Amino acid sequence: MTHHHHPPDHREIESILSFDEKLSKLLKHWLKHNESHAETYRDWAIKAKENEMPEAGALIDDAANMTRLINEKFEKAIHFIKHNQKER
Repeated sequence: MTHHHHPPDHREIESILSFDEKLSKLLKHWLKHNESHAETYRDWAIKAKENEMPEAGALIDDAANMTRLINEKFEKAIHFIKHNQKER
């Protein structure tokens, strides 16, 4: 069984980050990851519609829109974390 390992310097950096910094970094990663998926969903929705599958295309479009809504939540969470850090 293989496991994903990070170089030692990555772990050292993570260990010195505060919880807020770690969470913010993770949320930003998820945002970027989701944006990539949403773009792929939109591309395939277009392809489905072009191949006479309008219903499938519409559902895939819905998934892309849902992904955008998820990212809006992540963006709000990042904003909250930044705001919360200033109050400490």
